[in-house]
Amino acid sequence: MAYRLSPVTRASLGDAPGVCVDCVFWQTRGRAVEKERWAERMEEDWGAWGTLYQAEGDRLLGFVQYGPSGQFPRAAALPAGPPSADAVLVTCAYLVDVSSPWVLQSLFLAAIGEVRDRGIKAIETFGYRYPEGETSYARVLVHRTVFPADFLADFGFYPVRWQGDVCLARLELGGLVTVEDGLTARAWRKVKDALVPAPVPQRP
Repeated sequence: MAYRLSPVTRASLGDAPGVCVDCVFWQTRGRAVEKERWAERMEEDWGAWGTLYQAEGDRLLGFVQYGPSGQFPRAAALPAGPPSADAVLVTCAYLVDVSSPWVLQSLFLAAIGEVRDRGIKAIETFGYRYPEGETSYARVLVHRTVFPADFLADFGFYPVRWQGDVCLARLELGGLVTVEDGLTARAWRKVKDALVPAPVPQRP
């Protein structure tokens, strides 16, 4: 089965999960924002702002949104915020099916690779410390805007600060090409362990 990674832009946003198409949770803080207008400015200033993960027949498996932290005002109000001004922020990920947890790993690998290729210093996101034994459903599908802290640690993210069970997690990218290659290889091993044969998405 073929898998494909596609950039998220205004042109491709219609292929995202329906709930994500008009969502402006991260783009707002005290004032209304139109998604179309925000996306237009984002693309002009920075380019594509997320990734779609699709299988054969354009069947959607997952979606992730990310971009310069300053483009997401809501992040300043979250516990453990605000994110750093020099980082790209992964704001949310939507998995279509809880039985395909490897999609989340693939989406994070795509975001990390894209940010590193742009020469940006770091990538950040919000993590959550789940109790031991928590279900995959709760860890992956209930909260799509915070991610399991142990999942982030597997990619090399470290906590910048904690507030209760929520942390701002950061992965340094600048000057760590050799180390990052090791982290990426380790993350792909986790994907392969979760699904045999492992999907290898291709960019068009």
